[in-house]
Amino acid sequence: MRQQLLAARTLLTSEDAQKTAVVLARRALELPELAAAGTVAAYVSVGREPGTRPLLDALRERGVRVLLPVLLPDNDLDWGHYEGARSLVPAGRGLLEPGGERLGAAAVLGAGAVLLPGLAVDRRGMRLGRGGGSYDRVLARIAQGGARPALVMLLHDNEVVARVPDEPHDHPVQAVVTPSGVHRFSG
Repeated sequence: MRQQLLAARTLLTSEDAQKTAVVLARRALELPELAAAGTVAAYVSVGREPGTRPLLDALRERGVRVLLPVLLPDNDLDWGHYEGARSLVPAGRGLLEPGGERLGAAAVLGAGAVLLPGLAVDRRGMRLGRGGGSYDRVLARIAQGGARPALVMLLHDNEVVARVPDEPHDHPVQAVVTPSGVHRFSG
């Protein structure tokens, strides 16, 4: 399933990806979960992932504190502040991360909303990630810390599917933003 979804993303042109990122940002900014959050933990999209950059900049312009992940050698995530596109530095695996101060893995506990990367979500709100486990650790840390941020994803329309494989440790998301609209889940 992961291979098929990644292959479909490669068919998008750069122009399609840029247009989709703008539409996704506009729709995501209308979400009450993001509007109410003083801090949003997000990520910098790469390749043909649904684009996050217009959303990151718009949140920052609104005065929202935006946290971005820093991938650690053990695949866990540390966090840093997003200070604009110029503050991003190249990291391993083709990622971009904030170049400033590291806030620690627990910084995500202060987020009112967490924007999660992934390849698909099913009709129950279960997320299919890339398989590295980084965000499984983040979600476990959030649950153990008693935090209850809104869990949101940005996806292409074809990535909302009937069912994804899931395991007992997986956590459902509350909302997914696609170019055609917002999907909500009660899970």
